[in-house]
Amino acid sequence: MTPLAQWLKPPRSLLLILFLLTLVSVSALGWLGWRLLDQDRMVENQRVRERLEQAADGVTATLRGTLADIGDRLSAASAQTPALDGLLLLIDEEGLTAAPAERLLYRPVLAARVEAGADLFDEGERLEFQEAQPRSAAEVYRGLAGSKDAAVRAGALLRLARVSRPDAAGAYGEMAALAGVDVAGAPAELVARHALCELSGRRYEAEALRRDLLAARWPLSKGQFEFYWREATRLAGHEEAPPALAVAFSDAAALVWQDREAGPRGARTVWVDGRPLFFIWRASGGRRAVLVAEPPAILKQACAELDVLCAVADNDGRMLAGQAAGAGRAVVRTAAESQLPWTLYVADAPAHKAAGVVARQRFLFSGTLVMVVFLIAGTYFIARAIRREAEVARVQSEFVSTVSHEFRSPLTSLRQLSEILVLGRVPNEARRQVYYETMVRETARLQRLVEALLNFGRMEAGARQYRFEEIDTADLVRRVAAEFEEQLSGTGRRIELQGQASGCGIEADPEAMSVALRNLVDNALKYSPAPAVVRVEWGRENGRVAIRVRDCGAGIPEAERKAIFRKFVRGSAALAGNVKGSGVGLAMVQHIVAAHGGEIAVESEPGKGSTFTLRLKAVEKA
Repeated sequence: MTPLAQWLKPPRSLLLILFLLTLVSVSALGWLGWRLLDQDRMVENQRVRERLEQAADGVTATLRGTLADIGDRLSAASAQTPALDGLLLLIDEEGLTAAPAERLLYRPVLAARVEAGADLFDEGERLEFQEAQPRSAAEVYRGLAGSKDAAVRAGALLRLARVSRPDAAGAYGEMAALAGVDVAGAPAELVARHALCELSGRRYEAEALRRDLLAARWPLSKGQFEFYWREATRLAGHEEAPPALAVAFSDAAALVWQDREAGPRGARTVWVDGRPLFFIWRASGGRRAVLVAEPPAILKQACAELDVLCAVADNDGRMLAGQAAGAGRAVVRTAAESQLPWTLYVADAPAHKAAGVVARQRFLFSGTLVMVVFLIAGTYFIARAIRREAEVARVQSEFVSTVSHEFRSPLTSLRQLSEILVLGRVPNEARRQVYYETMVRETARLQRLVEALLNFGRMEAGARQYRFEEIDTADLVRRVAAEFEEQLSGTGRRIELQGQASGCGIEADPEAMSVALRNLVDNALKYSPAPAVVRVEWGRENGRVAIRVRDCGAGIPEAERKAIFRKFVRGSAALAGNVKGSGVGLAMVQHIVAAHGGEIAVESEPGKGSTFTLRLKAVEKA
């Protein structure tokens, strides 16, 4: 029988009421716990909101102070002033100056450059291009290369390398040493080093040229920088883009130069090459100082000491720094409210949660869970106790009914035969002898039933006294089997014995062990169909004596193999076959075997019979 079917057995109504009450109680307790947790969350959210409001006010004040401090420093800025974690641009009558200079890869405007006039090289270019006399042109260029004017020398060396390949490397080498002069509209040193890289093909020279371009060694226009950067990376063997931030700063410088006539002070955010940059400037006395910085750098400085997440967005809602939390989870300060150039978002850190709040919520949840578990467990054990009591009452009722039936049969026979004998209705002496034998048999049956019940009662009460002595297992089995000879006569059933003739002695109470074995044999005969053979086997196994009783009956389902050893329990085969019995036989056998320090086991397969095995301690002969 499945566990569910067992629970659905009577008293179903009482168990159903108990389960419904438990369900209502658990539901009410769960709802109450949920309400408490929800209320605690609301209180905590309110506290977090208040804390974020205070943090937002603090961040706003810090940002305003930071921007004011930057403005004051810009008012006194010079080319030697640190770049305030960004790019500082100074615009005056002399042009544009950057600090740090290496953050400006190329410039929107270039200062006047020193370069020799083209007319100085007219004679050499006439010989080179018009008269096609490269040697004569080279002589002219060599003469000019000896000039004390660095610009003239640079122009002459460039042309000499062009017309005389044997002199090219030397000419470019000399030109690379000329700093501060231009040739062909570009710094002479840069032009020479690029040409040398082309001639030698040495990658380390191209790598050095690439590093100098990144360090802004020469003032270049955007077009010049892009050309020489592509050449340097190509010659180095790995083409790549220049750093995005440095490019953005350089492009921002062009915007600053275009807006150099803007008001004397101000701040704005501009997207350059897909990157937001913050401009803040101050101008006075023909000099303008502009700081170009990334918004995250300024925001990080303001939120460094606060355990919150900060983010800023421009007027179009595009995030400039940080990451805004979901709706309802952040405090917002608009530009109009905060007097900042951005909209500010302040949110609680995801991992931040007060230890007290976590402990309190954990305590509420754990307390509710424990109460629910105790309630469910209590209900389960109460229902189990009710079911067991109901089962005991049912089994006892069945036992009384069965025993009453067992008593009624011999008593009825005895009464009927006694009345016949008293009234003298016996036709002859032979019939009278049959009646007497029947009365003796029924009386013996009644006596065995009463003794079995009394013995079982004494065993359960612990009043049964055992007298242990050494007995031979073979003699015990034969003696018990002999008791069934008259009963089996003419029924087609028989008992087969098989075992060792000697060496199977056990220390046991002869009467108790006979009762145990008799019960097993009697059950085997009752549950085996006629004609049938019951086999009793015995022998030594692993230092113990094993007695097996095999039958060929209906077998015992696996679900009943433990239950049949409980008192008053009878298997489904007994009910289906209307087999007589009191339900205490196997319980008594188990009790006797346990008292002898042994064990009983059952092996069965439905439809193929059962085997009950008694294992007892063997007596070792000296």
